Amino acid sequence: MPGPLPTLTGPVHKPANRGAPKKLVALLHGLGADGNDLIGLAPAWEGLLPDAEFISPNAPFPCDMAPYGRQWFTFQSREPEAILAGVRAAVPILDAFLDAALAARGLTDSELAIVGFSQGAMMTLFTGLRRNKAAAALIGYSGAMVGPDVLAAEVRVRPPVLLVHGDADPVVPPERMIQAIAALEAAKVPVEHLSRPGLGHGIDEEGLRRGGRFLVEGFKRAGPPS
Repeated sequence: MPGPLPTLTGPVHKPANRGAPKKLVALLHGLGADGNDLIGLAPAWEGLLPDAEFISPNAPFPCDMAPYGRQWFTFQSREPEAILAGVRAAVPILDAFLDAALAARGLTDSELAIVGFSQGAMMTLFTGLRRNKAAAALIGYSGAMVGPDVLAAEVRVRPPVLLVHGDADPVVPPERMIQAIAALEAAKVPVEHLSRPGLGHGIDEEGLRRGGRFLVEGFKRAGPPS
């Protein structure tokens, strides 16, 4: 029988207003990094979301392509079927973490946003569109849609999605954003996108600004109490 799911932990950035959190933003890092990498986004957004707590879990598995860092799933095989299987195995772990984090704070999915970079963006899109209830917003930076051909059949919720990608990304080709947009539109998921000229595999200031506005708008549309 399978063992218990790994329990995720990672750095937390408390609300800027020092009160109890009214919103929760989960930040999912990329391959070979850990939660300390993306928790650095919190100071850029806390002024816009002063009642939000930011959490950045360490991915469940040690990176098998480097002597440091974590991974959500292996990239040893780049075959689409292998990547899809890896994502499917990681989703229950992430779902359990998000459910527990919301319950611990007395929040609901409408008060949750999920933001991911690279491999974390792949997890954000796959998980966020298959949860039981919709989050306020999903943001994917420099990522891709895993299993685009199965999305329309598997989508359960349709939170607003923002995709941001550098047009000079040497790690995840910018064409992957175009593929993701097509899959999201086919599944009737509302999607906005931003291509950043000259940007490689990273997040720039304009991407941060657009992401911050998108989070504010998503939480406002979701209508949680302020």
